[in-house]
Amino acid sequence: MGYIGRFAPSPTGPLHAGSLVAALASWLDARASSGRWLVRIEDVDPPRCQAGAAERILAQLAACGLHPDEPPLYQSRRTDHYQQALDTLRVRGLAYPCACTRRDIDAALAARGLAHQRHVERPYPGTCRAGLGGRAARACRFHTEKYQSNRPPAPTSQASAATFSIATDGVRWLDRRLGAQHQDVAAQVGDFVLRRADGLWSYQLAVVVDDAEQGITHIVRGEDLTDNTPRQILLQSALGLPTPRYLHAPLVRGEDGEKLSKQHGAPAIDETRPMAALGQAAQVLGLPAAPPGATQGEGLALWALAWARIYNPAP
Repeated sequence: MGYIGRFAPSPTGPLHAGSLVAALASWLDARASSGRWLVRIEDVDPPRCQAGAAERILAQLAACGLHPDEPPLYQSRRTDHYQQALDTLRVRGLAYPCACTRRDIDAALAARGLAHQRHVERPYPGTCRAGLGGRAARACRFHTEKYQSNRPPAPTSQASAATFSIATDGVRWLDRRLGAQHQDVAAQVGDFVLRRADGLWSYQLAVVVDDAEQGITHIVRGEDLTDNTPRQILLQSALGLPTPRYLHAPLVRGEDGEKLSKQHGAPAIDETRPMAALGQAAQVLGLPAAPPGATQGEGLALWALAWARIYNPAP
């Protein structure tokens, strides 16, 4: 199978310096291996999406010379596919209804002497695994402990078999930039949500279904999503889907050390000066500066060659 990569922004605001780094890295990875590069608009959470943001992001990408090889895919139009995946997991006994609120989970963890830490997952205590106890279902969760203890065979595709393994102590995989990774999902995260209390689909399920349907072979995204990878690998294996190769790119951080993000007021990139924005993104990625006066095409070609030497995206 040939290389297929993607950039998958959430339309919660325009493209900023941090998201451009991820976009450029994924585009360079695809071009460095003569592959295809797709754009997916992850608008699975409509209340957080801004009107016109998807169109603005696509225009900003085009201004930077980052053109997808197919029309964009919109998650908001794919709910039937997510429902089919959830039904499959239910039939296999790997998904169950949950009545817990965040407050319930915090109380259960506090009873065990565990306090919630900022920027750290609340490990689900398994309250509803044995049933709802007469309570109304609010969400649907993936049963990580049951899945990992059963240890069903991983998908047999060459890419997945070469890059990850599932054991009773968690998931191990190889990140092309960060190296060997491991997470005990059952202990560190617990059973995670597939469909939320408000009926919206979780990022974890939607991204796995869409990556498989689009034939994504390589995922290049921001380092802040690294700890999502083992959950997605579990879902891929549970649904019999191939696992792509992963590379998590460095983040752009503000003066306070926090990741630059729309939530922290990151300004939109200036699409009237695309080479300046691209040059800053390339610098974050450790790529050489384009020569003075270089055109956009020359700069992108230079960075694609440098990227290929550093990361070698070929399987």
